[in-house]
Amino acid sequence: MYLNKAFIIGNLTRDPERRALPSGATVVNFAVATTRYWKDKNGVRQEDTQFHNCVAFGPQAETIAQYMRKGSNIMVEGRMQTRSWDASDGSKKYRTEVIIDNFQFGPKREGSSSSEFGQSTPTEKAGTGNVPTPSSSELETIQYPEEEINPDDIPF
Repeated sequence: MYLNKAFIIGNLTRDPERRALPSGATVVNFAVATTRYWKDKNGVRQEDTQFHNCVAFGPQAETIAQYMRKGSNIMVEGRMQTRSWDASDGSKKYRTEVIIDNFQFGPKREGSSSSEFGQSTPTEKAGTGNVPTPSSSELETIQYPEEEINPDDIPF
């Protein structure tokens, strides 16, 4: 049995580059950065950032090109593929890419507009205008009973 599967969660390093194939299908290229953190044997924090080239085709490519920008968070699922070509100087070039099967937008960054990923807030859907929402410090908190719960009182 063989398996060629990649899952990557990271941030776009540049805006997606949208192109059309001779067949008319849309293709988009972009890179995703992932960073790994660890402590070395001396307890000093280390980090290693890797850059992953990604390619999407068809409707997925159109959606990514429309909504994603440099710095956007994304999760991609796909397969690894290496392609090669002859460069103009006569050397052989190679590029390993993740060919995307599925993807999912990551959480919005703070300060971004509510419709950055094509989603609207409930107030925008209702047509009531831009009503400010309360901050997390203004939200009502759950009040738990002060009496202790007896496990024998639980019906299951």
